[in-house]
Amino acid sequence: MQYQTEHYQAESWGYYMPMRSMHTADPLERVARLASKSAVVIFSLSSCCMCHAVKRLFCGMGVNPTVYELDQDPRGKEIERALMRLLGNSSAVPVVFIGGKLIGAMDRVMASHINGSLVPLLKEAGALWL
Repeated sequence: MQYQTEHYQAESWGYYMPMRSMHTADPLERVARLASKSAVVIFSLSSCCMCHAVKRLFCGMGVNPTVYELDQDPRGKEIERALMRLLGNSSAVPVVFIGGKLIGAMDRVMASHINGSLVPLLKEAGALWL
């Protein structure tokens, strides 16, 4: 994985990538582009306990997700609304993409973890090597 060092800063659970440099007008297109930049991408709010839990889950598995903290971006509300449309519900975060594919919110991530399908997805995306 290659990262442009001037566009991110390390966080305890992966990489926080500010979206300020992204100039795409359509929020859904922007989500798709951001989601495809890394093996695991989490759209999050820094104050959300469920977001914190999903980030801890991935870090505990040895995965370093790219995290977009929507409350730290001036256009984060637009992205949050686009994520709500993608999910078809009122709870927009956390939203997880693996290998550029939408996995879903916390319930879908945990269901995948419990039923054993999460690890193969992470391996296929190159986020987990064991």
